Amino acid sequence: MTADLWTALFIALLAAFTGYEVISRVPTLLHTPLMSGSNFIHGIVLVGGIVALGLASTDLERIVGLLAVVMGAMNVTGGYVVTERILAMFDRAKRPGAKP
Repeated sequence: MTADLWTALFIALLAAFTGYEVISRVPTLLHTPLMSGSNFIHGIVLVGGIVALGLASTDLERIVGLLAVVMGAMNVTGGYVVTERILAMFDRAKRPGAKP
């Protein structure tokens, strides 16, 4: 393996470990508000994936880019759906028996 591949693998593993450690220490009460705020960041990642897909030159790059864009779009959409459901839980007007 080349040094570039080892460097990329090391960065990916370090990012995964750091992400796991950070998320596992977030209290349950704060998890949903933080995730809804991070949807903005996921949107930027999605735009970056679209730009990278537009610059792809080989079939493998196009396949990986398309997969990344589809998964990024699912992540953004799912994040907003979950946020809407959580916010609906706190809407008093929609609760049965609640006084507006």
